[in-house]
Amino acid sequence: MAYHDVLMKGPGNLSRVEREAIVVAVSSDNRCQYCMVAHGAALRVLSKDPILAEQIANNWRTAKLPLRLRAMLEFASRVNEPAFAASEHEIDQMHLAGFSDDDIWDIAAIAAFFGFSNRMAGLMDMRPNDEFYSMGR
Repeated sequence: MAYHDVLMKGPGNLSRVEREAIVVAVSSDNRCQYCMVAHGAALRVLSKDPILAEQIANNWRTAKLPLRLRAMLEFASRVNEPAFAASEHEIDQMHLAGFSDDDIWDIAAIAAFFGFSNRMAGLMDMRPNDEFYSMGR
């Protein structure tokens, strides 16, 4: 949990909303019900935008997203793919979207950590708390 807290609340240029959006998008890609619901609730509360949160959870690829958020989620989703290795072009695209090398590291670290967490939640058959479903709606 200490590493989770550093990733989600530690120093850096990514907002809490952006960090939660990464978790929701990666968890959606991995079909992790626990993380989609729990972090979807956090995203709704923090962003004060339940529509955006639902769009990211259901299919961020078809959502109307600001360019920065879209670039971030595209990269996070790529990090989550098997045998991922970032190309120079992908890193250049992230820089063009306004992300520093530290930001790119943070995005990748969050995506990788929650890829792992999603799999462990699946192993343990973790179920979301009922109250998460109604939070921020």
